[in-house]
Amino acid sequence: MQSQNKFFEDLSRLMNNAAYVANEAKNEAETAFDSWMDRFLAQRNLVNREEFEAVLAMVQKAHEENKELRARIEALETAAASKPKRRSTGAKKASAAS
Repeated sequence: MQSQNKFFEDLSRLMNNAAYVANEAKNEAETAFDSWMDRFLAQRNLVNREEFEAVLAMVQKAHEENKELRARIEALETAAASKPKRRSTGAKKASAAS
């Protein structure tokens, strides 16, 4: 029985080592792929998702501000159009000063 236990212990140790090596190989492959993908994207002037989301948020904010300013301008134009026009008093002041 002792020899069978030793056999299974060795087999278990071998399987654990094989799993560790496979996991390390997977991690190395993922790191290499990520590095290659980063270089690929950088060479093509593409942006990552975080940069895209940041720019998209800035554009949406600018669009909202633009809508608010457009509404304010229209309100001011409406208010200015409803007021009676004044005659310029600048010519009278200039002639009175002479």
